[in-house]
Amino acid sequence: MATAFHNLSDYDPERVPSAEGMRFGIVVSEWNHDITGALLDGAYQTLTKNGAREADITILTVPGSFELVFGASRMVRSQRFDAVIAIGCVVRGDTPHFDYICQGATQGLAALNAEGSVPVIYGLLTCNDMEQAEARSGGMLGNKGDECAVTAIRMVDYNRQLG
Repeated sequence: MATAFHNLSDYDPERVPSAEGMRFGIVVSEWNHDITGALLDGAYQTLTKNGAREADITILTVPGSFELVFGASRMVRSQRFDAVIAIGCVVRGDTPHFDYICQGATQGLAALNAEGSVPVIYGLLTCNDMEQAEARSGGMLGNKGDECAVTAIRMVDYNRQLG
């Protein structure tokens, strides 16, 4: 569904299982910190609001969005987490750098999901300008961090149902 028609912070609390006893790793890009910090705040608040204990949430940072793949991979391999949330923000500039970073990070995170037993949640904003990023990190379109946290909780529950 297009974000223009959906507030990222809107979700049906009845469809979100309790996060009690679930362990979450969050890897956050330091680049565009104003945006990624707001996304992290949204994710953290949503996890704790739905029952996750602060002690069951580990937050680590990486320099940029491309490094999210390595950070998430290490978290998955540690076997300490039931889900990993990767948070970053890339804003289009004047060079093809945007395309390479977005493509590499997306493919890397998708590969971790396909190959692993721990869900890796895609929280990478890929925006044309800072206004779009701000709208999706607590602005008029809500907070993608909230959506990522709800997705993480639901995917842990899904994984547990399969045994």
